[in-house]
Parts: sequence; C-alpha cells; structure tokens
Amino acid sequence: MGAHSSRARRAGRERKVDRDKAELRWGIEQRLEFIEFRLFWEGHVNRIDVMQQFGVSVNQASSDLNRYIALAPDNMVYDKSARTYVRGPDFDCKFRPPDAAHYLSQLRLVADDVLERKECWIADLPSYASAPTPVRGVDPVTLRSVVGAIRQSEAIEVKYQSLSSPEPRWRWIAPHAIGFDGFRWHTRAFCLTDECFKDFLLSRILEIRGSRQSDNAVENDRDWHSEVTLEVAPHPDLTESQAKVIALDYGMRAGKAKIRVRRALLYYALRRLGLDTDPAARSPQDQQIVLLNREVIDADHR
Repeated sequence: MGAHSSRARRAGRERKVDRDKAELRWGIEQRLEFIEFRLFWEGHVNRIDVMQQFGVSVNQASSDLNRYIALAPDNMVYDKSARTYVRGPDFDCKFRPPDAAHYLSQLRLVADDVLERKECWIADLPSYASAPTPVRGVDPVTLRSVVGAIRQSEAIEVKYQSLSSPEPRWRWIAPHAIGFDGFRWHTRAFCLTDECFKDFLLSRILEIRGSRQSDNAVENDRDWHSEVTLEVAPHPDLTESQAKVIALDYGMRAGKAKIRVRRALLYYALRRLGLDTDPAARSPQDQQIVLLNREVIDADHR
C-alpha cells in the first residue's frame, strides 16, 4: 500500500511538472534548461551564471532559480559555504535528458569557431583537439542559391566540375535536400541533364546563372526517402577482450550494432566505416568491425 501511494505521489508530481512546463514561455524555459544543464554537467549553478549567459537582471535570475526549485525541488540544494546551488543527490532531469553528443558537439563548435564562447553553456571548457580534415570550400552565395532553390522548389543552372569530365559543364539541377558524408557537403538534386537523382558536391559548383520553377516530384527520389539498416559486429578474428572493447566503442548489444542510413548516403557510410572493401584486406585490429548483412548492399546494387 505504501509503495503504491508513493508511486502515485511521484506520478502526480510528474504530471504537475508537465503542466507547469507547458505553460512556460520559450525564454524562461530556455533559462531553466540552462540551469539544469549546469547542474548535471558542472554540479552547481548560481544567479551570476544565469545573468551572464542571458543578460537578465538579478531579480530575473533569482526568479528563474526559484521557478526551477518549484518544478524540481529535489534537483538542487543551496550550499551556504560556497554560496551556490549544487546538484541534489536525487537529481533527475526534467527538461532534456543528459546527452553526451550535445555536450561534445558544443566543444567542437567552439573549437571550430562556429559557436561563440559566450553562447556555449559549458562553464569550464576542457582542453580539446580533433584530427584535422581538409577545408571544403563552399561558397556562401552558392549555398544561399541552393537553399533558396530547395525552399522555392526551383531548378538552377549550375556550372559543375565532375571527376568524369576534364572541363566543367553547365547543367540544370533541381535541389531538394542538403547532405553531409562526414567530410563533404552535398546537395541532393534531380539532374535534368542525366534525368535522375544524384549528389552534387557544393564545393564543385563553380557558378550559378539562372533559375526556373521545377515540377520534379521530390517523393520520386526513392533512395533519399528509404533507409537501410546496417548490422555490424566486431571482426571475428579479434580476441575476446578486443571484441568487447570494440562492442563498447560502437554501443553494441548482444554482439552487434544497428546503424540506419538513407540509401542515398549508403556509399558514404560504408566508406567512412571502412566497410567498402574486403575485410580480409586489413588486419582485424585495423578493420575492427565487419558487416553482418551484406545482402542488404547486394540487393541495393541489383
């Protein structure tokens, strides 16, 4: 009876939190998310943090902290000696589940000068570095034209440099999406010259000189709108301990991981994962993973 009533009270509190969150204005909710972010990742938060991050007054920052306490009373307690709120022992996120990828992406965006330091929610940035990749020169005017064509359902005439042709050629394409292969940015488009959907590297679009309305149905790009699930596992020739490490790296369950990818990006995904060649061509320690359902790729090429 006691356990039942406890669960009922907890469920009642969670419903109240949901109702209260639904009534929040976007600006307030964002500040409350920030408070929760700092509590989870840094272990503490105070008025100064909120004031500096959002440029609000002392009164507003105090109000936000009190509002958060009302929504999640177990999530933080005031440490009088440190004069700050610290994460409570029964902390439980109410706004956004903890996401390591979100935290790490902020590190990378700041390091790459995409995100200004003052816009980052991390208080003390750890030292960070990444393996360099060649800069892919995408002209901003070109990108603006491609995005505009996507929004307006237009075809644009582009001067494109392909590997198969020594000289750039003019062609009409009707872009409908932007794609990233891990190194380079593409636009997915219907090529009116070749009469099929293809990928065009944005860095190879040298010039754009015209546009017109397009009547090419985006839904006809079946490779873009369908997905393939790749099943990968540790290389069978790895030792048992090595296989366990690889399973951890890829978040595998029951010895395998499932990776969903659009068919249009399948070639790039296989290449990036090192699955585009015979796994016997590399040592097990270098190859690390193998594809279990290669028939999916074979079916894709039939």
